Amino acid sequence: MALIEEFEKTGNWLFKGRSFFPLLLYVFMAAIIGFEQDTYFQTFDSTAAWVCIAISLFGQYIRSLTIGYTPRGTSGRNTKDGQIAEVLNTKGMYSLVRHPLYLGNYFMWLGIMVYVGNIWFVVVCSLIYWLYYERIMFAEEAFLRGKFGQTYLDWSVVVPSFWPRNLRWTKPDVDFSLRNVLKREYNGFFAIFVSLAVISAGKNAVGGDEEWAEILVPFWQYTLLVAFAIFFTLRSLKRYSRVLHVEGR
Repeated sequence: MALIEEFEKTGNWLFKGRSFFPLLLYVFMAAIIGFEQDTYFQTFDSTAAWVCIAISLFGQYIRSLTIGYTPRGTSGRNTKDGQIAEVLNTKGMYSLVRHPLYLGNYFMWLGIMVYVGNIWFVVVCSLIYWLYYERIMFAEEAFLRGKFGQTYLDWSVVVPSFWPRNLRWTKPDVDFSLRNVLKREYNGFFAIFVSLAVISAGKNAVGGDEEWAEILVPFWQYTLLVAFAIFFTLRSLKRYSRVLHVEGR
């Protein structure tokens, strides 16, 4: 098998299993904290917590800008079954980078990785993230190039794959849909706060003398309560009503 075909095949396989990628990072997190290699944030610090929340929510913001302007049937609506694209999406976030959802994912994970408190963990996991998603991006772009030909090539010449070179935003053809964002992003939003809270609790359990009832500090108790209320409300609206339904999205 030619290398280019192997990359595409591997990328498609990794794409279908990308939901399992976080499990690898959680294993690494547990090892770092369990062996007390978390140099920073060994005790709770609200400033560090807010900074890491802000980094992760910045990633959520990037994803929201992408999804809020994404209509049905475009290159931003791939599924677990494979690549789907009736129209090449080149506006909105796709006028800045070709893979804005993966850029958003990275920042969501970056806040969590930083909170672990080990600089080498951040570096190594960032490299793993890039190697993992590089294959996925390769497979997606092979599909788009085959489907849209020169149109795709012209777009890829001026728009970078991952890191923006400029902020020349091209206005999308559809209006921003907050309901579409709420419908699709509540899981990721909730996962941010659960992950950060678990990291904090793990640090207290390993390195502190707190009773079990005191392992989760009040800051994370309150933020988890708010995050869960938002999660439960949006999940209920999605499953039992059409409040979040948007025609054509």
